[in-house]
Amino acid sequence: MLRNHFKIAFRKLSRQKSYTLINTVSLSLGIACAILIFTLVKYHLSFDNFHADRDRIYRVYTEMHSEKIIYNTGVPNPFGEALRNGYSVAEKLTRITLMPKRVVSLSPEKKFEEDIAFADPEFFKIFHFPLIEGTPQTALKDKNTVLITESIARKYFGNTDPVGQMLHIDQSLLVRVAGVLRDLPPNSDFRSQIFLPYPNLEDHSPWMVEKDWWMSVNKEMQCYVRLKPGITARFVNETTLPRISSTHYDKEMAQYFRFKLQPLSDVHFNTDLRGKTDKKNLRTFAVIGFLLVVTACVNFVNLATAQAVGRSKEIGVRKALGSERGMLFWQFIIETAVIACFAMLAALGLAYLVLPVVNQWFEIQLSINLSTDYYLLTFLGGLLLFTIFLSGVYPGLILARFQPLVALKGKLPQRTVGGVSLRKGLVVTQFAISQLLIIGTLVITNQLRYSQQSNMGFGKDAVVILPVPDNTKAKISTLGSEISQMAGVEMVTFFDTPPASETIGSTGITYDSRPEHENFNISVKAVDYQYLPTFKIPLAAGRNLNPSDTIREYLLNETTVKALRLASPQEALGKTASINGYPGTIVGVVKDFHFKSFRAAIEPLCLTTKSENYGSCGVKVRLSNLASTLAGLEKSWTKMYPSSIYTYRFMDEEIERFYKLDNMLLRLIQAFAGIAIFVGCLGLYGLVSFMAAQKTKEIGVRKVLGASMPSILWLFGKEFVRLLVVAFLLAAPLAWWVMNSWLNNFVYRVEVGAGIFIVAILVTFVVALATVGFRSMKAALMNPIKTLRSE
Repeated sequence: MLRNHFKIAFRKLSRQKSYTLINTVSLSLGIACAILIFTLVKYHLSFDNFHADRDRIYRVYTEMHSEKIIYNTGVPNPFGEALRNGYSVAEKLTRITLMPKRVVSLSPEKKFEEDIAFADPEFFKIFHFPLIEGTPQTALKDKNTVLITESIARKYFGNTDPVGQMLHIDQSLLVRVAGVLRDLPPNSDFRSQIFLPYPNLEDHSPWMVEKDWWMSVNKEMQCYVRLKPGITARFVNETTLPRISSTHYDKEMAQYFRFKLQPLSDVHFNTDLRGKTDKKNLRTFAVIGFLLVVTACVNFVNLATAQAVGRSKEIGVRKALGSERGMLFWQFIIETAVIACFAMLAALGLAYLVLPVVNQWFEIQLSINLSTDYYLLTFLGGLLLFTIFLSGVYPGLILARFQPLVALKGKLPQRTVGGVSLRKGLVVTQFAISQLLIIGTLVITNQLRYSQQSNMGFGKDAVVILPVPDNTKAKISTLGSEISQMAGVEMVTFFDTPPASETIGSTGITYDSRPEHENFNISVKAVDYQYLPTFKIPLAAGRNLNPSDTIREYLLNETTVKALRLASPQEALGKTASINGYPGTIVGVVKDFHFKSFRAAIEPLCLTTKSENYGSCGVKVRLSNLASTLAGLEKSWTKMYPSSIYTYRFMDEEIERFYKLDNMLLRLIQAFAGIAIFVGCLGLYGLVSFMAAQKTKEIGVRKVLGASMPSILWLFGKEFVRLLVVAFLLAAPLAWWVMNSWLNNFVYRVEVGAGIFIVAILVTFVVALATVGFRSMKAALMNPIKTLRSE
């Protein structure tokens, strides 16, 4: 019997090529999107879940409480030792300091930029990163040694045994390779490929560990613990960590500096603590994948019920010959299963083809491997059953319940085949989903355009940013002098961070003769006197900074003046301020500018001279003959820093980094919206084709009686116009709510105005009516004599 069902199914589907093709294409697109989204979500949920006892591993982070809470992934330098030696809650504890893009060289000719880390030996006892050569017991125990990954070993030493070989780190360390790590898996937030013993940090960056300084927190100086069995994070958060604050700070500062445990499973997702992915985005992708599969299944149900009238005589004959409802139902389910299986195979092939594009968009390493990925196999099996059930059950029940006498006469009412109300509802659902995605695309596009093109309060065009590996006075003075003499250069400035940057620290401030610290934090930028004119930052009062290598003067922004409760910027001029323990005179107030993304409000900021912090050089260039100017910059920079690696970036590229994840989200939603519209149009084309087949004689009669072409086209189009309007009325309020929730992440944002909704419905109308019109025109142009003769 089953074999007979399959034989009939293949025969039937091969005869109805357009029906089979439309359903296969729409289902394969929906399933391919679901596969890619499942792979993406599974990849992110798998981050660092391969470590033993991962439920007991935590990162200690710092909360700084003032007017608002500031979160920092790091802890003060002496924190790790204080927790390790003074308390017995941790089974293992490791300090780790992360340093991206350091120069690692085997010889002056062979050097690269690598991410390095300084860590305690316990790091490899807490985290499962296997060694190919060496053991976790001896790793990182000897000073001036280094562990490298197998990729780094191949890159530097080829097939030669790397153990015992020497490497230079930033020209400040000469270290011996003591072991080789297996390459870190892509689903780990630890990306450093070179690990050095923590004591070597004193030689590499003595300023970071020169004293037990509890008042400074660096986001890269982190601490991880594996708690003892039976010790809970709640216990540590409520007792141990507050005790550390009260021991090492006075009463006021103990309220300001608070330490908390962050579960390892939260590290990848907590965007307040520099998590790479927001779980809300993953949920959004999962919902979109589900909706795309539903959209494809809607097509199937629509076309199947519309086709039911054409199959009525077949069902009538089968019933007259003794077929029961169950047999007819399973016959249709098998037809559905055949299409779904073909669609699943096509979807897998499509997913394989598109996967490199997704990897490039997200800069990740997704893979689809059916032989080893049991989660994916389980998902595919469940998705196939879901698709067959959603697509096939209702049409199967409709066909199976036909009365044989009525079916043989071919006079089934639309109500009998679930026609009018069901198909209307399904079309409305389908296009409501499409319009929801279109509105989302338009809102995100507008916000990102607003964020990246709005006036940020400073000049960001034609400024090249160069790294400064060695900021000694002689070096930067010589480099600045040589660059400023180039024909294509207008200005040169040295600083720690550009006007808009993701990396900026904050600290406390004491103003004038006030006895207490202010109850807010202030961000600090170390800049030279050319910073303001180079980036065209205007003054609200006072003057620019005088040339200096040390902190003597301060520039505040207007927000700081308001936070200090001063009546005007002029009132701050000439007063003293102590910021991070350094006293100085306030000589000017700059107008507010956005030094973070548009997600954050403008906060208190000060600018001051401190040459030992200068890590970048900004060069204002003329865009004419830019290539030769860039070549000249490289030549001068390389001459000054021959042992370092030359890189440069433009200021506007720095701003684009703020919205990297949002741009990825936009690309995906654009792709999904296009697929949803395409699938919906496939369904509309199929429905109009069946309508045209049913109305063949009606069209012929109308044409013979003098009906015009527009009136015949309107016969097909009027119903779909009403359905699209209903779909829009359902989608618009939901889209407004969803996109306003997303826009709440931005302090400075666009409004979801009527224009966005008008564009969305016009796009849907144009695409849908073009689809309906194409097939309707074909039906309207048929010769009425031939249509009236047809049986």
